[in-house]
Amino acid sequence: MDWRRLPDLGPRGEGWFAAQVVLFAVIAVSGATGPAWGGLARSIGIAVGGLLICCGGLLSVRGLLDIRENLTPFPKPMDGALLVEAGAYRLVRHPIYGGLILGAVGWGFATSSPLTLAASLLLAAFFDLKSRREELWLADRYAGYPAYRSRTRRLIPWVY
Repeated sequence: MDWRRLPDLGPRGEGWFAAQVVLFAVIAVSGATGPAWGGLARSIGIAVGGLLICCGGLLSVRGLLDIRENLTPFPKPMDGALLVEAGAYRLVRHPIYGGLILGAVGWGFATSSPLTLAASLLLAAFFDLKSRREELWLADRYAGYPAYRSRTRRLIPWVY
């Protein structure tokens, strides 16, 4: 697939951000549809979910702290922003997105909600596409981005 054909959805990618907010709302509310399972599976789901929520939270917060003044809610980098490759950005190119995915999956397990787990997979697919659109802008802006991309995973440390 030619990823260069992904739409901008606004001058700074505002439509990508709006879609993300809708997905977060669906994930948050869909947790109320659980629990779909009980007993030991529920207990394990709560433990695994809590762990994923904590790991996702740590990854996202570290990404926020590392990117600092370069942070924007939109995928197109701000004028004058620097390319950050330190901290969480050594592990993945999009730690905030990755952390949010881990947290959403964790929420699905913690609430024992198949609907939330499905919405989390949709969020993962969405962030994969959004990150691809963002990386087109990053590669245009920063000469060193292709090298960074080749040595760093996209969203989930050591996985993807």
